[in-house]
Amino acid sequence: MADEVRQFTVAADDDGVRLDRWFKRNLPQVGFATVSRWARTGQIRVDGKRARPEDRLATGQVLRVPPGGDQPQAGKGARPAPKRRALSADEIAAARAMVIEETPAAIVLNKPPGLATQGGTKTTQHVDGLLDAFVDEGEPRPRLVHRLDKDTSGVLLVARTPGSAAFFSKRFSGRSAKKVYWALVAGRPEVSHGLIEAPLAKQPGTGGEKMHVDEENGQPAKTRYRVVDRAGNRAAWVELEPLTGRTHQLRAHMAAIGHPIVGDGKYGGQDAFLTGSISRKMHLHARRLIIDSPKGAKIDVTAELPEHFAATMEQLGFDVSLSDASPTEGPPERTKEEKKQAARQHAKQVRKSKPTRRGRAGAGPGARPPKKGRR
Repeated sequence: MADEVRQFTVAADDDGVRLDRWFKRNLPQVGFATVSRWARTGQIRVDGKRARPEDRLATGQVLRVPPGGDQPQAGKGARPAPKRRALSADEIAAARAMVIEETPAAIVLNKPPGLATQGGTKTTQHVDGLLDAFVDEGEPRPRLVHRLDKDTSGVLLVARTPGSAAFFSKRFSGRSAKKVYWALVAGRPEVSHGLIEAPLAKQPGTGGEKMHVDEENGQPAKTRYRVVDRAGNRAAWVELEPLTGRTHQLRAHMAAIGHPIVGDGKYGGQDAFLTGSISRKMHLHARRLIIDSPKGAKIDVTAELPEHFAATMEQLGFDVSLSDASPTEGPPERTKEEKKQAARQHAKQVRKSKPTRRGRAGAGPGARPPKKGRR
């Protein structure tokens, strides 16, 4: 337990965060109840002044933290600091082998197919579990800010710090991050390029494991596609650019237009598998990511194809130089459904902000009775 007053200088990565959030990031063993008590009794000081949990910090400010609070106390909302997971030499090597690029704000990986992004029921091997390979003593643990399906390969960005995680998350949710995928699809799309607009919802009876097109209740979903090359009528190589971020969006959309991604039996059934020696693995790859970085410069990375995908490209006679995976310029225009949803949300907020009016009947015993109409 710390038995002395501590002082911390607010780092640039914590600029603008709330005081209680700063504790969660930097001293997670100190619970919210303890932070609130310290603030209430004036024991926490920012540049010598009292501070409240909701106050926002600025780079360079000096934070005074009183002794204690390092040991969790039952019922006080405190929790132990997260422990670093011990990785084997093979796991560390596997994590390092995925790295495409490293910056002060991010680690960019080329995720192999078959490796889940996050853990879950019966999923013990995943990218999130390997991130301790990038943690040095005294540094925060890197954080995932987006994900790829287990069988999808390619670019996966991991934030190095909580501040950069917040920055990148806003770019993904705000759609300013540009992502371009390569896919091989069954058949030959008649239209060489276009925009798929098909609302998606969880398919009943699948436990949320599969999506389907639902015009009435689905969430708006848009995907741009461009056919790069064709192998007769057998298969086509396409660029896919998701303009929204729905679960399994690219897979569901390509299946919806009758050209499932090769190897995607969940959405294409037997039609998703090509005859001969073509691999039965998923042929969907996050080829390129372009995203702003906290320091101003853009991150622009390209991920090499996995072995099975590259082999299929060669078998079908596709030349990888035909595509540089360039995204389209400009923000996507909102669909009619998106505009309707935004209007409904705005109307809901307006209704909430209006004060509740009381009728005359509830005005109290001294209220004047309503006038009777003329007979």
